[in-house]
Amino acid sequence: MVLGALGEAIGWRLVAARRAMIWRLMPAVLLAMGIAAVLVRRPLVATRVGDGAAIVVGAASGLALYVGTRAFVAVAGRWQPFRRGVVESYRSAAEVPVRESLALSLLIMVPAEELFWRGLFQARLDQSLVGLVAGAWTWLAYVGVNLASGSLPIAAGAVVGGALWAGLAVWSGGVLASLLSHMLWTGLMLALPPGAGRGGRAK
Repeated sequence: MVLGALGEAIGWRLVAARRAMIWRLMPAVLLAMGIAAVLVRRPLVATRVGDGAAIVVGAASGLALYVGTRAFVAVAGRWQPFRRGVVESYRSAAEVPVRESLALSLLIMVPAEELFWRGLFQARLDQSLVGLVAGAWTWLAYVGVNLASGSLPIAAGAVVGGALWAGLAVWSGGVLASLLSHMLWTGLMLALPPGAGRGGRAK
């Protein structure tokens, strides 16, 4: 758990220092974390609710998060440092075609991140702590790791998204709901950028 979190933080620092390209380094880092997580602990799909409920709530929450993110970016984008961060994030995304960024994100990065953070990290803490407490500690660790990116939009996404996905894992007792929520939000953010992101995404 510690090595995985440290590895992701180091990866983000290398990207922030422009010593590595996000679409070449982070998929490899997260894939290694996801594989290690599965080998250490078999992920649970949903133990406290039915699979159907996890699917519906996960998808609905991902869509709601995207709508909320668009509204937030429309307002926060008036603050120049945040607007600049959004543009820079989408310029990084534009280093590869949209199809490639979607494939890397939805097939590797998001599933691997969920398997590690909610499937291993939070699930392991849940064995010795109350569910909400385990979710809170996972959220704090997740935010701390993403702060290493030095990006305001990524940090903001980790704060809000991380809280949502940790909450979904507590509610459902597995990774299915948080995985669907994370995937839908990420896919929409890449395919339909909000606000200032449209300018950064355009090549």
